Amino acid sequence: MAVVLIYDAECPACRAAADWVRRNAAHPGSFECLPCRSAETRSRFPAIDEAACLQAMHLVLPDGTILAGERALPEIVRRTRRYRRAAILFRLPGAGTLSRLLYAAFARRRHRISRLLPPG
Repeated sequence: MAVVLIYDAECPACRAAADWVRRNAAHPGSFECLPCRSAETRSRFPAIDEAACLQAMHLVLPDGTILAGERALPEIVRRTRRYRRAAILFRLPGAGTLSRLLYAAFARRRHRISRLLPPG
């Protein structure tokens, strides 16, 4: 069953990340990607606040569990074809703290980082 990745479609870095997830999915259709501000997202996932969604990506698991930001990363990586073994790195001591700090730093600077990406 597909997991749902909810992301800020107005952010080029976020769009690139969602495209990367789609391209690297272990199985076709294992990720459904929805823009944060879409009517479909609001109707299907009313528990996800738009402001929170604009701050961090959200991953909705088949059982309804919602993971935001760095908490979603291990699940995303685990569901990729080439990188799934790297998911074990998130279990190492200190990995949670490190991923939280790195994700927060990236999220704060994502619009500046987006300017470094090629157009389109």
